[in-house]
Amino acid sequence: MQGTFIGGSDTTTATILWAMAELTRNPRLLERVQDEIRAVVGGNDRVRPDDLSKLVYLKMVVKETLRLHPPATMLLPREAMRDIRIGGYDVLAKARIYVNVWAICRDPASWPDDPEDFKLERFETSEIDFKGGHFELTPFGAGRRICPALSMSTATVEFTLANLLYLFDWALPEGIVISVQEEGELIPLLQTPLLLVPTPYQHI
Repeated sequence: MQGTFIGGSDTTTATILWAMAELTRNPRLLERVQDEIRAVVGGNDRVRPDDLSKLVYLKMVVKETLRLHPPATMLLPREAMRDIRIGGYDVLAKARIYVNVWAICRDPASWPDDPEDFKLERFETSEIDFKGGHFELTPFGAGRRICPALSMSTATVEFTLANLLYLFDWALPEGIVISVQEEGELIPLLQTPLLLVPTPYQHI
């Protein structure tokens, strides 16, 4: 259990930072998701857990963030149980298999519509989800070895992000430009720290 919380802290933080970076780079998307959150929450002082199920556009933000910036570039290694053939390659029993989820989530064969771009529209009519049923989007893995913290981390990201976007308006400091260059680590973080200026939203 301790490993679940420790393993989920850095990845959850990274996902929230990437979402904020991508939204700030796309003011139209930022405005739309904030409008949705503020319409649902109304005059309450903060987002409530019961509000999350109504935040359809926010869920698309999280889904696209996990696609473009999965919290771990590689899934935990697997071991082949028997000799198999995958994509024309022979994989022997006991071979260790590494799954590059970062590359899969940007593969033009699965994501033909500008896979390198942050585009929420791709999920407006798509049923693809990250809960293990669609192998083109597996930031948490799939099958019996799927991440046990999937539900907890998803709820944490959605709830934290929703409150950040509800309670504050966000802007870049003067002269600052956001770079989405990655550090190139196992958990891909922003190479340049994200600097934003929050202004409290007057919701009453």
